[in-house]
Amino acid sequence: MYKRPIVPADFIIPERLETPVFVLRPLTVHDLIRDYDAVMSSAVELKEMLSEFTSWPNGLTLEGNLIDLGWHQKEHGLRHSFAFTVVSPDSERCLGCCYIFPPSDPAYDVDVHYWARQSRIGDPADIALGEAIRGWLARDWPFRRVAFPGRSF
Repeated sequence: MYKRPIVPADFIIPERLETPVFVLRPLTVHDLIRDYDAVMSSAVELKEMLSEFTSWPNGLTLEGNLIDLGWHQKEHGLRHSFAFTVVSPDSERCLGCCYIFPPSDPAYDVDVHYWARQSRIGDPADIALGEAIRGWLARDWPFRRVAFPGRSF
């Protein structure tokens, strides 16, 4: 767990971002099956995208994913980090995730990672998700210096 909140105590956390093709909402343990399916179906792309930061999702089990989702849910409540699932408008399918973490470099307010199901960096789904997230962060969050490790815009 991280050690401190990354947003002020009086900041109202944006709980949703709706677009015509997807919805971002907090990731919880109730998303277990849909999230696990999206992660496993995107494992090759995730390994390529995240290899310099983590070995995830290598060896991820359903039980391990449940633990991860519980951790993300707890962190969200503590305001230490935020994980959002990206779902279809009908909430039937997980299309990816967005994570807002404390910064790894003190020159930034936060680190933001995101991925779209079965997409590589630069694919249309990845680009659309990234544009929506960057706009949402600029419009609705208090961060002014946002790092997107592993990405360049």
